[in-house]
Amino acid sequence: MPHQAKPRILIGVGGWTYDDWRGSFYPADLAQKRELEYMSRKLTSIEINGTYYRSQTPESFAKWHAETPDGFVFAVKGPRFATNRRVLAEAGESIERFFASGVLLLKEKLGPINWQFMPTKKFDPQDFDAFLRLLPKRLEGHKIRHAVEVRNASFKSPDFVALAREHEVGIVIAADSQYPQIADVTADFVYARIMGTKEKEPLGYSKEALESWVERARLWAEGGEPEDLEIAAQPASQRSGGRDVFLYVISGFKARNPQAAMALIERVARTTIAP
Repeated sequence: MPHQAKPRILIGVGGWTYDDWRGSFYPADLAQKRELEYMSRKLTSIEINGTYYRSQTPESFAKWHAETPDGFVFAVKGPRFATNRRVLAEAGESIERFFASGVLLLKEKLGPINWQFMPTKKFDPQDFDAFLRLLPKRLEGHKIRHAVEVRNASFKSPDFVALAREHEVGIVIAADSQYPQIADVTADFVYARIMGTKEKEPLGYSKEALESWVERARLWAEGGEPEDLEIAAQPASQRSGGRDVFLYVISGFKARNPQAAMALIERVARTTIAP
């Protein structure tokens, strides 16, 4: 992403194709090929999940860039072939193949890469350090932001937090889920995935829960940290100039996720972020 004079809070969901969104979020008569175009006018970001399971084509990345408005940002899941392996230090070829697949054709709309690990993957400091060293910080003039989504309790350690800070890699903050929460800020951005939407709530979350997430996002964007989330190490220093925040409504009662994201965006729009 290009340098922003002011930190941004970008909010979205995972993917844009889901049958239960037709009629409840998408107009029933909307052509399926226009779903990304429609969603990108309602939300400010989307996490692309398909890249986790299989390689995408350069034509797809270029098409996604063309179909979305200025200022829109994609987070992209890194391929499972890089993270679902016993020896992470051997992931270099998979990482190189991923970046050669056309992801840079998202251009200024390329946000963080989310490297997601299985719940069975435990923290091995030496091997994880080797993996983080494989992640490129800049390619073809683009600054590349990386985040790691770890789901094993062994990562809830000051040593892991220190390693992420050393490499300036974000730790994905899991919320409202069974996964360990590691809300330590370790990079110049914050990446949160909230997973607690409910069918009984028309907006996915209660109004109180929505306001709580907006307040946390505002604190992160202003360079601070909320005090009501679990951390594994000492809090990061206040960051002058603030941080970009990427917040995705994932899982839970998925049919409500777009409504939750839109409700968060509406509330953020009423929030002033300190310069």
